[in-house]
Amino acid sequence: MKQYLLSVYHPEGGIPEPAVMEKIAADVDALNTELQQADAWVFAGGLYPSSTATVVRMEGDDVLITDGPFVEGKEHVGGFWVIKAADLDAALDWGKKATRACAAAVEVRPLQEEVED
Repeated sequence: MKQYLLSVYHPEGGIPEPAVMEKIAADVDALNTELQQADAWVFAGGLYPSSTATVVRMEGDDVLITDGPFVEGKEHVGGFWVIKAADLDAALDWGKKATRACAAAVEVRPLQEEVED
């Protein structure tokens, strides 16, 4: 099976009210259980706000380290899943469930397959 990255994009700023966050947490827990029972689960994680990010990049021969997100934007990656799915359509079905659970946009992308020697 192929692996896919499901990236959750959260709006920058404001945290939803506690009742909304409780529902999202319960819905995400239910989705995680469903993924595990379907043997589609590989790994998942939530991220701290983009303001906690540190960017490491090359500039000529130097490596620069700067505070803040890589790009300024209205949305940033707030969490992700790595899943196994038979094909893109199956991964998109999980993406639909993820966007409902998180109440946020979810980007679905295939991971590159390892090249065998």
